[in-house]
Amino acid sequence: MKCLRSGESLGGADEVFPSSGSLASATKDFSASEHSCLGEHIDKKPDTGNIEEAESSLRESGVLNYEEARALLGRYEYQKGNIVAALHVFEGIDIGVVTPKIKIALSRSRERRKKHSQNHAEPQMSIHSVGLLLESVFLKAKSLQILERFKEAAQSCKVILDIVESSLPEGLPDNFGAECKLQETLNKAVELLPELWKLADCPREAILSYRRALLHQWNLDAETIAKIQKEFVVFLLYSGGEATPPNLRSQMDGSFVPRNNIEEAILILMILLRKVTLNRIEWDPSILDHLSFALSVSGDLTALANQLEELLPRTITRSERYYTLALCYYGAGRDLVALDFLRKLLRSREDQDHVPGLLMASKICCENCSLAEEGVSFAKRVLRNLDGRCNQREDHANFFLGVSLSAQSKLAISDSERFKRQSEALHALETAARTRNPLVLYHLSLEYAEQRKLDAALHYAKCCIKLEGSSNIKGWLLLARILSAQKQFLDAESVIDSALDQTGKWDQGDLLRTKAKLQIAQGKLRNAIETYTQLLAVLQIQSKGFGSGKKLYKDNRDRARNLEVEIWHDITYVYISLLQWHDAEVCLSKSKAIKPLSASRCHAIGVMYEAKGHYKEALKSYGDALDIDPGHVLSLVSSAVVLKRCSSHSNPTVKSFLMEALRHDRFNASAWYNLALLHKAEGTASSLVEAAECFQAAHFLEESEPVEPFR
Repeated sequence: MKCLRSGESLGGADEVFPSSGSLASATKDFSASEHSCLGEHIDKKPDTGNIEEAESSLRESGVLNYEEARALLGRYEYQKGNIVAALHVFEGIDIGVVTPKIKIALSRSRERRKKHSQNHAEPQMSIHSVGLLLESVFLKAKSLQILERFKEAAQSCKVILDIVESSLPEGLPDNFGAECKLQETLNKAVELLPELWKLADCPREAILSYRRALLHQWNLDAETIAKIQKEFVVFLLYSGGEATPPNLRSQMDGSFVPRNNIEEAILILMILLRKVTLNRIEWDPSILDHLSFALSVSGDLTALANQLEELLPRTITRSERYYTLALCYYGAGRDLVALDFLRKLLRSREDQDHVPGLLMASKICCENCSLAEEGVSFAKRVLRNLDGRCNQREDHANFFLGVSLSAQSKLAISDSERFKRQSEALHALETAARTRNPLVLYHLSLEYAEQRKLDAALHYAKCCIKLEGSSNIKGWLLLARILSAQKQFLDAESVIDSALDQTGKWDQGDLLRTKAKLQIAQGKLRNAIETYTQLLAVLQIQSKGFGSGKKLYKDNRDRARNLEVEIWHDITYVYISLLQWHDAEVCLSKSKAIKPLSASRCHAIGVMYEAKGHYKEALKSYGDALDIDPGHVLSLVSSAVVLKRCSSHSNPTVKSFLMEALRHDRFNASAWYNLALLHKAEGTASSLVEAAECFQAAHFLEESEPVEPFR
């Protein structure tokens, strides 16, 4: 009322307001709640735009009706901070009554724009009145939000979008309603509605509101749309609920339609990245953060790498680009590609001491024996750069260094170099073990076991299992193998039984195989066959559960098939020792059906021929195995044994097979034993000394040989 009274251009009251007394009625309704105002104030001054809007409405329609008067009065009270009073005024507006007039005004206004003509009859309601009334609905929603009546606020705000969308189904034209702030009100309503539904704990309605905001043509600017898209992404990824897939009626046939929250979020984030690339919006690092999370969860890190590579230069720094790309490709299983990006990163003068990059490079190298030397170099650079400033990173670097040194020791030519690397590996792993990390303790136990320091290996294996709460199968297997190397077969079998009790059926494959080998070592051949039969049943169930076309299970399926092949060969050896040739041949035919080319199958055939006394056929089978895998140690040793038995072959040929076997596996007791026999047969003083050394090595290894390799 003060605002209206201060407007000189309005003229006398009798000329302005009709005899119906609409404004007087609005004033009377308001006076009842004049003193019931909220103590909270909004930092806004009364907008002099009230006067101009009243003038515009009067000039166009010649009358300021009841609803418009309440809209002006409610806005004035809202700007003063009298929220309860403002809400009381707004609630006196029956928006349902004026909605038809608003729709007609909006639709006719668009028609006039299309025809570029001003000769048509004026609409029943001016566009200024439309803007004023819709703003009152928006301010009512804001008032309800302040009073924490969120659901009512959302329903009120939704009315604005319903009216505009039904009136202008094709969307708003450019600069529509700019002169009366209609577009501004609409923009605010589009942004506010999803937030209100979230506050009201109505996630489904919030998602529908976000989709409505993005799919309908509201004439929003690019930054506002981007803001809504980012808020929607956050809600999709982190709200904890699952949305129903969108029903995109406007989609062309064959277009991608997201099936879940993650896919919808990824789609929106990729749209945002494209806008950044086209310079339509400013770069926001959170876009890449959310996309990294979404694609990591979905398991498609290669797609994330592709998006990173498409970013314009200087969008992110060179070091961040290469390091993030390395993470993506490493997560996608492409380790060498990841390592190439890290090498590019670490070659530059500015980033040669990039510690996260150095750590990751050393991690990749320690997982690949052929990269052991490079892994040692990266790990030492980390330790040199940290210089005691970060214990956690130093422990990681020492762990990677120890694993790489262990792998490097196996490639050493001289014994002195090998012992030096092994000693350094143990020192690095022991330093890293101060964190009591189960993974570090596992590798420390493994290194002690491979160096045949079994007491220390046993200690750390037990510590590893204790820290992991008996949840890691690898720890149980290592403990059982160490006990078997100490010839404590019953204790080892008890360990496996305990692991089986705490493990699901699908994860029992390696445990059952180790148990069968422990039973063979104790001479319980029939029990071993029963255990292998149980294991084959487990693998049969697994093969049905993996599904033929699922990429996720491909590695598990391939591993299960390889394990099944090896099991048939294990059973073959049992039947050979029992002289049950037919059963052994059946097992070999089973393995051939799964994997036609197999060095271990050819070796098993050779063992069967050798047991029958058919040495020529046995030698041919061993040769077939070496054609498939030239480094197959069992076939190399067996070939040497058969050749030595056949007097027509010279000692140098036999020796070459044995030396090649030891080059691949220096812990093979059988190779050392047969090499000792070869030296002994030569009869010279030097050869006898060498024979004694070989016998000693064979005895030591045989006494500490596990039923399965430690690693």
